[in-house]
Amino acid sequence: MILDFQFNLPTRIEFGNGKIKELGRCIRELGGTKALVVTDQGIVKSGILKTVTEMLEANAVAYAVFDQVKPNPRDVDCMEAYRIAREAGVDVLIGLGGGSSMDTAKAVGTLLTHGGQISDWYGLNVLQEPITPLLCIPTTAGTGSEVTFFSVITDTETKLKMNILDTRLAPRIALLDPELTVTLPSHVTASTGMDALTHAIEAYTCNISEPITDALALYAIDQIVRYLPIAVADGTNLEARKQMLAASLIAGIAFGNSDVGGVHCMAEALGGLYDTPHGVANSMLLPFVFEYNIPADPEKHAVVAERLGAVRGDRSAEETAREGVRLLKKLAETVHIPKMKDLGNVNPDDFLYLAEAATQNVSAPSNPRPATKEDYLRLFRMAYEG
Repeated sequence: MILDFQFNLPTRIEFGNGKIKELGRCIRELGGTKALVVTDQGIVKSGILKTVTEMLEANAVAYAVFDQVKPNPRDVDCMEAYRIAREAGVDVLIGLGGGSSMDTAKAVGTLLTHGGQISDWYGLNVLQEPITPLLCIPTTAGTGSEVTFFSVITDTETKLKMNILDTRLAPRIALLDPELTVTLPSHVTASTGMDALTHAIEAYTCNISEPITDALALYAIDQIVRYLPIAVADGTNLEARKQMLAASLIAGIAFGNSDVGGVHCMAEALGGLYDTPHGVANSMLLPFVFEYNIPADPEKHAVVAERLGAVRGDRSAEETAREGVRLLKKLAETVHIPKMKDLGNVNPDDFLYLAEAATQNVSAPSNPRPATKEDYLRLFRMAYEG
């Protein structure tokens, strides 16, 4: 049965090798005269920031830089980037890097057009107008933030991840150049790739999925399963990099128009408290939440399992789906995702707090199988024991 649905894609996508050379044209199309580049120190050290600023200079675009974005972007850093943008008088924003940089840029755009504190704008559809024109350049194949219309920000007082969700937040242009991802370290390639896989699986299995997002999610799963191990093993394989960047983008469109579920509810709680990289947190939790959710929709979970490599034969949907749990764990091992216990800073005494935080997540109602605090507590314990 197909339910009524909406599908939005406010962002124009420019995808291909060498697309970074189109940056000047894209900035002009946005009417920009002075840009703020929002990025992190990894991008500075890799030389990618220099590539971007040289493009801006060659196209006579003035710019300022905020290069202090951290994983799990913090509210205080958003406010500092906003201060720099306001003082510089920027009229266009460039989110350069992973999801943290792009989410920070979205927050800065919100503040430039709405003022106040970033905490004033947490919630669903609370913005009053479109944010400052934003162009996003992802350098990881993971978050899909270049095409989503939400920003996830860590509140440094509560240690919770908060969300701004509004189509007015969407980047105007996503500029995706696979060549920019070639220097990505293998462990980051692995964690961000597993993040994209989580987006695709949850977009497909969540209880508000719809036909367009289903089609996109399944395509993304296929490509990630095929190309992520290759990209991790050989980062110079440009075809694998290209396929992963496209899959991450497509998964982003999928979950941006459906939702995620319990994996993200738990991962965002972990990231808020321990600053665990988001892709790592998702990877560690995905098999356990996937298994928990099977009874809610055995057929969809069996379809995912088949995409992961399970053979259904004469087995039931539920039996096939449970094979998917093993395959998810195997894939995480293949790309060298650490176990939760091996992170060293996760304290089981915090699991009750984390379980409560998971229940409060904005995506909790979208999980295909309702989960209580006790359910999340049990899942945290299972994931910790591996």
